[in-house]
Amino acid sequence: MDSKRTKTSLIPEGEQASLHCKRSPAEKNTSSIKLPALNIAGSFEAMLQDAKEEVDMLFSKYADVMSERAAADVSQVMELEDILKEARGLESHLREKKEHLKQSLAVISDKLQG
Repeated sequence: MDSKRTKTSLIPEGEQASLHCKRSPAEKNTSSIKLPALNIAGSFEAMLQDAKEEVDMLFSKYADVMSERAAADVSQVMELEDILKEARGLESHLREKKEHLKQSLAVISDKLQG
């Protein structure tokens, strides 16, 4: 059965009319107030469920995007660490070459002076 149907929709129309006529005015007023309230509550619950599903979907997409960004950040950090390691190795190599060149120039200078 459809959950959006009201209680009166389960009763055939002819019987609804006879039931409505047999009720007191107070019962008629309360039943007419309750039926729209049930419809409003049902539609509100449906809207609330739809909103919940949409929020869940948005959070899921957000989590996916953040996960992808975190993975990209990790790979970029690793790449930068590799570049830094290579730069430090080159710096050390250049310092050694500079020191070796100084020593060679000192030997040449001593030979020229001596």
